Amino acid sequence: MTISHTYSRRAFGALMLGTTAACATVPSSNPDTPAPMDFVDGYGPFFDSGYNLQGIPPEFTQGINRRMSGQYLGEAPANSIDVDPYAKFLYHVKGDGTAVRYPVGVGRAGKSFSGNGVIQLKKKWPGWTPTANMLRTEPDVYGPFRRGIPGGLRSPLGAAALYLFRNGRDTYYRIHGTNDLGSIGNSGSAGCIRLFNQDIIHLYDAIETGIKVHVRSEAESLRVDPENYLRGVELPAKRVDPELIYSEEAIANDPPPDFDAVDPNAPIEESNVPL
Repeated sequence: MTISHTYSRRAFGALMLGTTAACATVPSSNPDTPAPMDFVDGYGPFFDSGYNLQGIPPEFTQGINRRMSGQYLGEAPANSIDVDPYAKFLYHVKGDGTAVRYPVGVGRAGKSFSGNGVIQLKKKWPGWTPTANMLRTEPDVYGPFRRGIPGGLRSPLGAAALYLFRNGRDTYYRIHGTNDLGSIGNSGSAGCIRLFNQDIIHLYDAIETGIKVHVRSEAESLRVDPENYLRGVELPAKRVDPELIYSEEAIANDPPPDFDAVDPNAPIEESNVPL
């Protein structure tokens, strides 16, 4: 569910701060499990492709660092995606003058995509392999993963990815999910645009391939959204122990996605109840 309002850019932030109580409580039936957590609406646990995904702890969705919808005040055309890497937001611009705004994590300085592109491909639970440029420029970070990581819980592309093309050629930049919750609202990836898994699934379901993408320049960010310019911090490159990816235990705990899986906790439709 996406909170919907019409408001100015300044009111956008004020409203966000005033809606922190709009949470959904996930109950626990096991007395040995931790106490239930209050998740911001839209960020609770969910089931997808055979996986039970954890909810986003509220400390990561404070203030404006969450999905919202409202009046669009940017410069991108209707039915497009507008990304502000300086304010750390992605907008899905609708035809009626509104947009859904998602918080994002972006690439470190000098590593981000800019300008225009097209989403020519989209995948759920995609695998990932570091590019030749990643291996060349940061071999200590990406070298251990040169063989790639299959789609699933271990993949750094998360629950889904949108593949950005320019002039018919793959740019190797992606809009994708992540389990690195602290990266959302900050700069720290190798250049791609990250969303919470809940948000990338929401966006994935809302768009079709062929949608145009614009990534704002610094001048555009300052002109359109000076209030949030340079939101967040720049994080160092994150190093992951290869054992967490390639060990027998890691592989056993991460089966391939099952795109036909049915949520076992979903309510049974009356027509499907056996008689």
